[in-house]
Amino acid sequence: MNVEPEAGTDTPLDDASTAKTGARIALTLAALGVVYGDIGTSPLYAIQTVFSIDNGAVRATPGDVFGVISLVFWSITLIVSVKYVTFILRAGNEGEGGVMALAALVRRVLGTASRSAILVMLGVFGASLFYGDSMITPAISVLSAVEGLKVAAPSLSHLVIPFAVTILAVLFLIQRWGTHRVGRLFGPVMVIWFAVLAATGLGQIVPHPGILKGLSPSYAVSFFSAHPYIAFVAMGAVVLSITGAEALYADMGHFGRAPIRRAWFGLVFPALTLNYLGQAALILHDPTTIKNPFFLLMPGWGQMPMVALATAATVIASQSVISGAFSVSRQAMQLGFLPRLTIRHTSEREIGQVYVPAVNWLLFVGVLILMLGFRSSARLATAYGVAVTGTFIITTTLFLVVARSLWRWPLWQVGVAALVFGGVELAFFAANLTKIAHGGWLPLLIALTLFTVMMTWQRGREIVTANRRRKEGSLQGFIDELHEADVPRIPGTAVFPHPSKETAPLAMRANVEHNHVLHENVVIVSAKLENVPHIRRSERLSIDDLGYSDDGIVHLTVRYGFQDDPNIPDALRQAWEDGLGLDGDPELASYFLSRISLRYTDAPGMSKWRKRLFIALAHNAASPAEFFRLPDEQTVIMGAHIDV
Repeated sequence: MNVEPEAGTDTPLDDASTAKTGARIALTLAALGVVYGDIGTSPLYAIQTVFSIDNGAVRATPGDVFGVISLVFWSITLIVSVKYVTFILRAGNEGEGGVMALAALVRRVLGTASRSAILVMLGVFGASLFYGDSMITPAISVLSAVEGLKVAAPSLSHLVIPFAVTILAVLFLIQRWGTHRVGRLFGPVMVIWFAVLAATGLGQIVPHPGILKGLSPSYAVSFFSAHPYIAFVAMGAVVLSITGAEALYADMGHFGRAPIRRAWFGLVFPALTLNYLGQAALILHDPTTIKNPFFLLMPGWGQMPMVALATAATVIASQSVISGAFSVSRQAMQLGFLPRLTIRHTSEREIGQVYVPAVNWLLFVGVLILMLGFRSSARLATAYGVAVTGTFIITTTLFLVVARSLWRWPLWQVGVAALVFGGVELAFFAANLTKIAHGGWLPLLIALTLFTVMMTWQRGREIVTANRRRKEGSLQGFIDELHEADVPRIPGTAVFPHPSKETAPLAMRANVEHNHVLHENVVIVSAKLENVPHIRRSERLSIDDLGYSDDGIVHLTVRYGFQDDPNIPDALRQAWEDGLGLDGDPELASYFLSRISLRYTDAPGMSKWRKRLFIALAHNAASPAEFFRLPDEQTVIMGAHIDV
């Protein structure tokens, strides 16, 4: 018979529902702490920068103030709420996001290399622009927060730069321990931050409700009609209100679409809107507050605590961008656009949490140079925007290709999206081009340098691979020769990491030619990178006996997504556990690596300076043994020369 649960007791269904609700809240809270750090701290400097451009070209008059706040609100609405949150988040590559993941998706969708090559290059350039953003964001965010001392305690103004440098030094030093140790604190801190943003904004909106008229797009139109040049230049500063929008997409793989959307519409978007409206109302009421409207929203007693909270929020914003740079670097390595760098996984549960020492310290040096060179957030703002808007345009372009080719959008729909999103972003980009002479050249220089490095590495890798294949010769032919020569076999298992089964590993050839022996069990392992973020463990392995089922020589293909961690010993253990036909004990296997020594030549294929750059990059690449997680005490490295 059916028994009704007693009042006050939880049924299993209730428990499951509660657990599910708790998980949703936890994910939404985590998204707040990671995804929205950058865009959430934009109120610190966006409005202030608008009213400081061209020595006060935008004035504290009702027409200008209403026009600026209308531009800010509708920029956030169109680019963030509509483009990214509504549409771009749908363009996931097996659940992962970001411009590199989107480029990989385009390459997979279009198929042929010739059709997708230019678009993939666009994605690489977008990733290069992201690195420029990764240097500017920590510098401008932390500086703008610490500059609150000039308002709260003017006598401490001389300590702004030392404090900011110290904070950033500590931030970069702790990267090696990973974000998971402090990640649980990020969400609650950002909840407090956005609550304070909303409260301080409301503090000015309530006594001055007329500022709500600024939400009408008609004021933006009137602003452009009355002062077309000033409004155009102002867009170069208004774009600061949407910096960090790319993080919504880049971090999709960590949290999923739903938590990001809930956090945006439930808290972030309303809080940002209220704060920007409050700053505008304050400026209209007291034009002298344009020097720092964000901190002047606070009463005197609250300004110093606000400096502390803002500093914490900007550290979180910087952390999210730095972590993003690590993830982008890892994706670029997996896709073949960067040499292998040392990667340390900082979490046993979250594979996306990685630390890349080389990238960390290069970013730190770049941030210090920016901070000590510009010395204020206002000056840094002149360099900010070019990289961000460039990335916006590239993401929109790749998204439209996916919408047309994968989702089968009709041409008129693609055209409308291109006109609305692309038109607004091109206007922002054009407005930011006016900053080039005043510092905007810097992120472009960083992006062009990194783009050159990535494309040089990709091209050089193609040349070396072709030359290496010629030297290695056919694997099948080499195995046939082994059978005819009757090479002596010794006990044990030899593992040869090698790109494919088409050619013979140089280390295997050298072992036979110089030692005149071969191990009893030989496993040639090829790690294959797919244009998807992850490969299921059940679909990762395939094995081939290479034509002779009784010679103990097999070829193992291990498929990885570009977000997966290549680990050959783990793959061998899986193959043995799954009964795929591997003999011997994988725990006692010896690993033989072919270490390539590159020789510069005058052969065609790449210019001389690019060859030298490629060789320099190769010399500083991480060891394949470390990249594939090979045990040091069981690994033998054998050298070979390859021409470039």
